[in-house]
Amino acid sequence: MMKRAVSLFLFATCVAAHAAGGNTMQASGTFDITLTPQQDAQPWGRQRLEKVFHGPLDGVSQGEMLAVRTATKGSAGYVALEQVTATLDGRKGMFFLQHSGLMDKGTPTLTVNVVPDSGTGELQGLKGTMTINMEGGKHAYTFSYSLP
Repeated sequence: MMKRAVSLFLFATCVAAHAAGGNTMQASGTFDITLTPQQDAQPWGRQRLEKVFHGPLDGVSQGEMLAVRTATKGSAGYVALEQVTATLDGRKGMFFLQHSGLMDKGTPTLTVNVVPDSGTGELQGLKGTMTINMEGGKHAYTFSYSLP
């Protein structure tokens, strides 16, 4: 039940975002995700996540997510860290994403930011934000970013 609620919460959001500094670029595509519930995190839900990104952001990620539901129907929160190893518009490297999501009586908000100074390789100096949505059972992203 927690897995379903967290999955719906995580992917039922689409929040406008913009990248800080530099010339902002935008990459949009899809991703596949595997969520694996972890048993040792009661009373929270803890899940391992693995993604495969398709499109201008082409690569894989892995991360950890903590979530909690309240006694009020439709209210919950989650945080996650995700390590992305990918090619972004032809530039190879690695970076981290930090997720922070809330559900307030069914109204979702989500921010997904590149952790400052986490970019490596050709993605050093990467700044940006990502929106995530789910339509028709498919997961999609829009990544607004800047590089030096």
